[in-house]
Amino acid sequence: MFSLLLFGCAQTQTSAVSSAQQVKPDVEVERIKAHMAFLADDLLEGRDTGSRGHEIASLYIAGEFKKYGLAPAGENGSYMQRVTFRKTSLVQESPRFMVQSPDGNYELSYPKDFIVSPSAVRVESNVSAPLVFVGYGIVAPEFGIDDYDNMNVKDKIVVVLSGKPKSLENEEGAHLSSGAQKAKYAVEKGAIGMITVQTPAGEKVRPYERSLNYIHAPRMRWVDEKGNVGNTYPQLQGGAYLNMQSAETLFADAPKPIKDIYAALEDDRHVKGFDIPVTVSISSQSVHEELSSPNVAAVLPGSDPILKNEYVVFTAHSDHLGISKSVEKDRINNGAMDNASGTSVMLETARMFAALSTAPRRSVMFLAVTGEEKGLLGADYFAKHPTVDIRSIVANVNLDMPLLTYESADVIAFGASHSSMGSYVESAAANAGIKLTDDPWPEQNLFTRSDHYAFVKQGVPAVFLVTGIESKTPGVDGSKALGNFLATHYHRPSDDMHQDFNWDAARTFTQVNFEIGSTLADAPERPTWNEDSFFGKTFGRK
Repeated sequence: MFSLLLFGCAQTQTSAVSSAQQVKPDVEVERIKAHMAFLADDLLEGRDTGSRGHEIASLYIAGEFKKYGLAPAGENGSYMQRVTFRKTSLVQESPRFMVQSPDGNYELSYPKDFIVSPSAVRVESNVSAPLVFVGYGIVAPEFGIDDYDNMNVKDKIVVVLSGKPKSLENEEGAHLSSGAQKAKYAVEKGAIGMITVQTPAGEKVRPYERSLNYIHAPRMRWVDEKGNVGNTYPQLQGGAYLNMQSAETLFADAPKPIKDIYAALEDDRHVKGFDIPVTVSISSQSVHEELSSPNVAAVLPGSDPILKNEYVVFTAHSDHLGISKSVEKDRINNGAMDNASGTSVMLETARMFAALSTAPRRSVMFLAVTGEEKGLLGADYFAKHPTVDIRSIVANVNLDMPLLTYESADVIAFGASHSSMGSYVESAAANAGIKLTDDPWPEQNLFTRSDHYAFVKQGVPAVFLVTGIESKTPGVDGSKALGNFLATHYHRPSDDMHQDFNWDAARTFTQVNFEIGSTLADAPERPTWNEDSFFGKTFGRK
């Protein structure tokens, strides 16, 4: 911190020319190529969180920041913010699901009838209590929804439907119906366990059988210095996920059969909760392993004596999936597009900012986060344990998997409609000779599915920037190119440097990124949430 303050003082003595008024550095595509080639090399073995390969990638990123003359913004005067993770695995022989009903006792079979997740807070999980059905298990009075209304669930196990009502908007619904939010509602109402049951709509999107492919996969959570495990609710002592057939059995003695509930969901009719006259006992065992992995952070201090205390933060995740457990010859998930591309664009953006003769008015932070593939964990840890005051972070621009196989005539900024950042992005895109396109896939809820969302939940306006789908490249359909990548390379070993990259696309995307940062860092006022934004109302600072 001391070195950061000195650097900032030196900057404030220079000319007051803003970055927007200066000669802008050119994007040097060869640097982006070089970064990607290193980060996606087989020697880094897929940059799995906590692996040696990711440590090497982090050292490389820190070295580049130092080369550019950026100040360390990690912990203890370094570029690194070490994050402790707890890796949890389920003992496959341990899960039990016992039911005591008026018609007798029976047991469900794991994993044919139900699945459970490993616990990050206990190695022995046991819960036994009566059941209460609470519909989707959502509490959202602003949308006229309270599934716990007049329901007593204290010291009970709640049974919730997967998903959300059809009437809920996509992005808002994605937040309100997430597993973490449903667990939060359950805990706030006094429940000690939660069972989620599959619905017909859920079965179409993600069949229960597909979930069985992941029962052996370990889970991960961050752990802070006090031993608190991130995004967990110790009050919930156990839980399970049931397929539709098991749900039908569980509801056999309920006031309303599950098939009637499913019929109501199809018509988007609200289903009132009720007690289920059975007691369920769920138990399982988990194995814990602790490991460490770094976020890497650097800052270009601002030139304005006052605004330098505010930060525009660029993020890109530097981790990937590591080595697959398969019989294929190539098992290394190199993650060239996901997300060596975004990390490399961020590094080149950092170099361009550092090359300015005068820094922008606000400080600009560049943050390579770990654990994205494990559940946005590194970004979540930083947003809750920031190395600067979270209230001083005015905006976040997140770069995750820009598709660099064709040159697009547009960019997409998920979240742009929620804050004044939309106008900044539109202006920056125009300066780079392209346009801003509205979210073409609102049903995918991408605004809630990358690292920027950790900042949103701390009240920071943010956008998730990706290349658009309107192609400048003759004969290339952007939508088809994206679909082809997702079908053949996404999260597979073939996401490597042998793909047919279009480096003009990298140039344009980096230029837009730089323009956005320049506009935000020199703007007279910090970005604000739009008055009608659900996320601004929910998380915005008062």
